[in-house]
Amino acid sequence: MPKRGKKYIESAKLVDREKLYDASEALELVQKTSTTKFDSTVELAVRLGVDPRHADQQVRGTVVLPHGTGKTKKVLVLAKADKIQEALDAGADYAGGEDYVEKIQKENWFGFDVMIATPDMMGVVGKIGRVLGPKGLMPNPKSGTVTFDVAKAVEETKAGKVEYRVDKAAIINVPIGKVSFGAEKLQDNFNVLVSAIIKAKPASAKGRYLKSVTIATTMGPGIRINGQKLMEQ
Repeated sequence: MPKRGKKYIESAKLVDREKLYDASEALELVQKTSTTKFDSTVELAVRLGVDPRHADQQVRGTVVLPHGTGKTKKVLVLAKADKIQEALDAGADYAGGEDYVEKIQKENWFGFDVMIATPDMMGVVGKIGRVLGPKGLMPNPKSGTVTFDVAKAVEETKAGKVEYRVDKAAIINVPIGKVSFGAEKLQDNFNVLVSAIIKAKPASAKGRYLKSVTIATTMGPGIRINGQKLMEQ
């Protein structure tokens, strides 16, 4: 186990590891356990009772957090003709066609957090699929990043749209904001995200769905939340 610093040990004392907290209590506590000098991100980790190896037990979707994540995402739009201007007018940081694909190929350029592409550009995007995939940057219709409505996609991304997706270990990790947001705003974001995850429960998932729900700040201790209570709300 990594050696923990003094601040971490002190903040960990505030958390009862055996207890399952109510969400509101946990979100108050998560701010007290933040030990960094910078404005820490609050992360939500949900372990689900699904088997991600089965296609019918994939849990994935997007949601716009009411207060955003505290990080402004840089957006690259790959499109043709008038759609390029539409993307820039909507607030895209970069918009263009094959020139950007070439830039990524030749210069290994990744000066963006989200890539949005129109369907007629996916053939070109496929050329760099091998480098986009591992970085989680490949546009996908399920996450709303393959669309002709580029203005809406850019606006939603800038407004705080996040993607949640179960990984191989059946865990979803998503940031829900910054410590500076305060408990109320974090609670709003938490509620919207957890509701979306519960609604996305696959019909084929058996047994307990929310196996564990934990929130933590960057470098802070994990605080466990009562998942059963969330399912009943």
